[in-house]
Amino acid sequence: MNPYLAGFLLGLVLLAAFVISGRGLGASGAAKDLLVTTVGSVAPDYAEKSTFYAEYFTPGSPMKSWLVFLLAGVIVGSFFSGAISGRLGFKTEHGPKITPGTRLVFSLAGGLLFGLGAQFGRGCTSGAALSGMAVLSTGGILTMMVIFGTGYLVAYFFRKLWI
Repeated sequence: MNPYLAGFLLGLVLLAAFVISGRGLGASGAAKDLLVTTVGSVAPDYAEKSTFYAEYFTPGSPMKSWLVFLLAGVIVGSFFSGAISGRLGFKTEHGPKITPGTRLVFSLAGGLLFGLGAQFGRGCTSGAALSGMAVLSTGGILTMMVIFGTGYLVAYFFRKLWI
């Protein structure tokens, strides 16, 4: 898809999220809803007494959260997109100087660090940066600058694995 058209459509989706639900988009909210509900189901006394979980814990199904449907739609939609475009398969893209196993380890470590950062930052990139910038939040703008700046700095050290 044309990136300008995709950006415009993403903006419309973000606008619709604000108008319909009163909040922006963010995948980490869905993961947090699922985690809190799971802990609440397994150990309800702990979830109610915990300072972390108590803030988010409300008894019931995580399926009442529209963010869970957002996350499910992203997973199903990406699977469907890969299937209809002929790109669905199990392969590991990697550079000539890195093995598929090392690539997977780096990907997992990066994902874990990004998830940890999302918890410290009180939201993922889409929630903190994209939605934050949509409402002209200074924190959202700074978050986006730090995300891209860190990406460029870290890429310098790992580029030898790709070229």
